[in-house]
Amino acid sequence: VAWLADLPYTLALPGADAIVVHAGLVPHTPLENQPRDAMTTMRSLDETGAPSRLPGATGWAEHRDAGPLVIFGHDAVRGLQRHARAIGLDTGCCYGGRLTAVYLPDRTFVDVPARRVYAKP
Repeated sequence: VAWLADLPYTLALPGADAIVVHAGLVPHTPLENQPRDAMTTMRSLDETGAPSRLPGATGWAEHRDAGPLVIFGHDAVRGLQRHARAIGLDTGCCYGGRLTAVYLPDRTFVDVPARRVYAKP
């Protein structure tokens, strides 16, 4: 599984001026300085503005106000998130919810129901 460790943590979609990341990007932090943990586990910002994997009151995506559009998941509690500079697509498919996708650049959403519950929340 060594090849997996060499994969990038983000995927650039230059034709859509977008970036795909599993969990999130820390607002006001350049892409090259993003912490690996934030990109793979972040859901919220804590009271100090630091990345948190807990589903806290402040989602990181609502604070993204510059740079390319970020497409992310890993936040089924908040569900579909639509912000000017970030779109969260996690609609709880693994919990029996829906699998959601977005067409870019026009931001048209499509979804299908989960076939079953794959994990309990």
